[in-house]
Amino acid sequence: MSRAILQHGARLEWAEVDVDEPGPGEVRIRVVASALNRADLAQRAGLYPPPPGASPILGLECAGFVEVAGDGVADWAPGDPVCALLAGGGFAERVVCPAAQLLAPPPGISLVEAATLPEVWATAWSNLVDLAGIAAGRQVLIHAGASGVGLAALQLSRLRGVRAFALAGTPLRQEVCRQFGAEATADRRGNWADSVRAWAPGGVSAILDPVGGSAFESNLSLLATDGTLVLIGLLGGPSSSIDLARLLVKRLTVRGSALRSRTPAEKGRILQGLSLEVWPAFADGRVIPTVDAALPITEVERGMAMLASNQVVGKIALVMPDAA
Repeated sequence: MSRAILQHGARLEWAEVDVDEPGPGEVRIRVVASALNRADLAQRAGLYPPPPGASPILGLECAGFVEVAGDGVADWAPGDPVCALLAGGGFAERVVCPAAQLLAPPPGISLVEAATLPEVWATAWSNLVDLAGIAAGRQVLIHAGASGVGLAALQLSRLRGVRAFALAGTPLRQEVCRQFGAEATADRRGNWADSVRAWAPGGVSAILDPVGGSAFESNLSLLATDGTLVLIGLLGGPSSSIDLARLLVKRLTVRGSALRSRTPAEKGRILQGLSLEVWPAFADGRVIPTVDAALPITEVERGMAMLASNQVVGKIALVMPDAA
């Protein structure tokens, strides 16, 4: 038997569950730590169900040790330290996932820190590099800049020589954004569009947006010709008016993006990009983990309340009992 966070209506319980065996191409991980993401809050509220076949247990990332390697797994062996991008199941002492979705933790990074990396860095990479094609000298706008995804996106932008403008809700959070690579910032609750327009009179090349409806029209107005808006969330609502003429005249691209439902092969390709470009930057300190708090997994309710309050800077790690 193993233990996991199980959901019963609105109640979460740390309880025993059966231990799954890995199939071909899969591994089972003994989890040391997982991490909270806003997707966990949405799933708990019934707004973000797991993809078909995925574990119903919360948790989209983890770090730990390979416990069992299934048939056909050649790159990983029992005892190997790993961090993993999951479709679910991370809030558990053991989880099974495709071997393609594993990375070795960056050198010098603890397993608790490593547990907070896969989801936010894969999100930043897949959207800014793969979809928006950010390149040196370009300008980007990052909404929710002090979030886990936001701080990863700011560090990735700096790593690639991209100028970044970040939105955040308090002066302290804006200062954190500047420390992590933002050239300029503004209060997300104020007249932020004018501030961005003054910073980039010709428009920005790309926008990473978890807000959606309430920011949509302003986002379109701020894009440069051939710019890309990547929509990764709907915190500001699911609907908005669209100026179709603006799309035509400026040749704009609007991309909706979700990481969780991608195939293991697609996720593996994203992780390989991180392994080649970002993981070495962790090793030499050019980018760093952003752990706001590390809580026992049994305090997941407290962590969710912290995350929902919008006061967390970066990530909250959830540490398993007897994780050493």
